[in-house]
Amino acid sequence: MKTYDYDLFVIGGGSGGVRAARVAASDVGVRVALAEEDRYGGTCVIRGCVPKKLMVFASEFSSIPSLAKGYGWDCETSNFDWSVFRSNLNSELSRLEIIYRQLLKNSGVETFDARACVKSPNTIELSTGEIKTAKTILIATGGKPARPEIPNAEFGIVSDDIFNLKKLPKSILIVGGGYIACEFACIFNGLGVEVTQYYRGNQILRGFDNEARGIVAESMIENGINLHLDTNISEMGPVNDDSTGVEAKDTVTAVGAAAEIIGGYSSAGKDCQQFPICVKSTKGITQEFDIVLFATGRNPNSKNLGIEALGVELGERGEVVVDALSQTKNETIYAIGDVTNRINLTPVAIREGMAFVDTVFKGKPTAVNHKLIPSAVFTQPEIGTIGLSEEIASTREKVEVYTTTFRPMQTAFAGKSDRAMMKLVVSVATRKVLGCHIVAPNAGEMIQMAGIAINMGATKEDFDRTIAVHPTMSEEIVTMKSPTRVA
Repeated sequence: MKTYDYDLFVIGGGSGGVRAARVAASDVGVRVALAEEDRYGGTCVIRGCVPKKLMVFASEFSSIPSLAKGYGWDCETSNFDWSVFRSNLNSELSRLEIIYRQLLKNSGVETFDARACVKSPNTIELSTGEIKTAKTILIATGGKPARPEIPNAEFGIVSDDIFNLKKLPKSILIVGGGYIACEFACIFNGLGVEVTQYYRGNQILRGFDNEARGIVAESMIENGINLHLDTNISEMGPVNDDSTGVEAKDTVTAVGAAAEIIGGYSSAGKDCQQFPICVKSTKGITQEFDIVLFATGRNPNSKNLGIEALGVELGERGEVVVDALSQTKNETIYAIGDVTNRINLTPVAIREGMAFVDTVFKGKPTAVNHKLIPSAVFTQPEIGTIGLSEEIASTREKVEVYTTTFRPMQTAFAGKSDRAMMKLVVSVATRKVLGCHIVAPNAGEMIQMAGIAINMGATKEDFDRTIAVHPTMSEEIVTMKSPTRVA
């Protein structure tokens, strides 16, 4: 029998890869190694979910003084200090990265701070020059932000750059209408930045329930975000560039200036002076912004891994194509998480990692159910959702729609115009709840609980039998007795 250095070699130190490596080593006792070329924790911990949610918390404090005033408090508005927040944020992310490293070490996983590529079905080459062999290889390299292919796009930044900002801009243009774009629009608006958002579609948050995303869009506009739908960038460039109407600057200097804005993210010309970006929209409007943020999607991080030469298939966007058990067309190579572009959420990557270990090392073939996954969009207000939207469900079968909109007690008392929505999409034939959609503060917390019931196959009558917790926003989800409409 052929011997290998390891039973499993994981490429990628994000949430999915780390979970698979830890469980395989500690629970099963196999020999495991993991290589990560950047920081441990991956997109979620270092450049995504965690720092973004902390920014959400920071941005929400700006509304507290006016809310408190409605309750009789005399509060003075305080100034937000980006440098203090950024320092504390970096400290927290470093703490979390240390925890990830320690968890791997305690589980008996050997780690390599290096880039890894696959040379053969059982051979891995590290950027250090080391060659390692493994019986099974797991690709868990995640994804990365996509930058649009338009002239001068290099003057904009992407979501990875946000957490390297040296200082808070006075104005920002956010391009995109997905959850990342909308979340950062709300964050920067809450931090006092003048926010403009362009989206080429006719409504933000494509794929979410129409009624839910409409309420969020209205709330964003009411909160001061300059949202432009059916709009994209026609031209952009540094102010005084001939392409946008003024004196030209050479590319190196321009990129250096952009690098200075984001704290030297690029190595070019850190000492260059900052200058605003001039943008012309497809509607013919020309404006200047301190920063342009592209939030126009993410691509699987699959380039230069060496796997295509081994028969591993890549999809249109570079995703690693796998079967229900996360196996590629090469029987020794598996892939999980965002690099497969199935459902790009951290908890899904973690579940896929667990299922991989069950399948390969525990003898229990396990496929992850990607159909009923609760998720949240941390806009202000939040969206919590699970299952089918009204639009999709009504194309499959006859459904009843139960929905209510109201002003939350906490903000209504202070004279705010905030709105919340609760919505259930119910099968007429089976009475099962096919979809639940919540727009409200802390909707993400609420949808987690609703997700348990819906995954268990709860019917509308199961919701009706549940006694409400009063007074809460969530009680509305169990008190809607009559359908609003049948679709």
